[in-house]
Amino acid sequence: MPISLQARFWRALLRIIIKGQHLSLANKREQQTKNARFMNRLPAGVTVTCTHANGIPVAWIKTENAPPEKVILYLHGGGYVLGGLESHQMLCGTLAKQAGLNLLLPEYRLAPEHPFPAALEDVSQTYAWLLDQNYKPENIFIAGDSAGGGLAIATALHLRESGLPLPAALICLSPWADLTFQGQTHQTQTDAEVLLRADELQEWAGFYAAGHDRSHPLISPVYADFSGLPRLFIQVGSDEVLLDDARRLAEKAKSDGVDVALNIWPGMWHVWHSLGAFMPESRQAFQEISAFIQQVSGE
Repeated sequence: MPISLQARFWRALLRIIIKGQHLSLANKREQQTKNARFMNRLPAGVTVTCTHANGIPVAWIKTENAPPEKVILYLHGGGYVLGGLESHQMLCGTLAKQAGLNLLLPEYRLAPEHPFPAALEDVSQTYAWLLDQNYKPENIFIAGDSAGGGLAIATALHLRESGLPLPAALICLSPWADLTFQGQTHQTQTDAEVLLRADELQEWAGFYAAGHDRSHPLISPVYADFSGLPRLFIQVGSDEVLLDDARRLAEKAKSDGVDVALNIWPGMWHVWHSLGAFMPESRQAFQEISAFIQQVSGE
């Protein structure tokens, strides 16, 4: 199935303005802040309110007529070194609108200033705060893109180890799940990849792991025991260097008895969802996520 004209345009543009640039981390953060001012267009009926949860900065992204008892806890991507409350509002706003659910976006601490396990601690505290606010675990969906997708799995593993009740399901968009880079697509998809560069990923992995074994299951969830984890839904583009991360994540979870759905989108690149309503493939991906949430909810 051919990709849309809009997707072809954005693919070419992103390759030039993102993958083609070689910037320091500080300059990348500055650029992301500037881009957020242009890209953070919220759908009609969606509002954003910034507050704190257990001391963690969070943004409530709410949509009209959403059931108050359900929530998506969304973990932004950015290689554990980029991203925050502003960078993902368009993606999260579109997801909230399409799913008809309110969404909580935490601003977890970033490496290299705050390496592993800082992000995991912050997200776990945010989840615990939701439980304290009387959200039932069966009404909480943990989702995330890229590093946030890997962090979503790590959070569920950490919750299981801590004896806390697990969420209804996990949703991973283009997950970065192996910081040891054992997947073959890190080599075979280098030319097809639109956004990510091997040298940057290696640098970011070092920043986040900071001396810890990168095969630690809470750093690279492909090496984890998934026994007892909730349903897992994964979307990934066929042209990503992280394609094998998603495949191996699905295979390991399935082998451990988890109900897994892996959907590979032909011609799509890393987290194409971030373009919100700018192209049909993003809208269709959100529709697929919404259908999964409804299925899990028994609606």
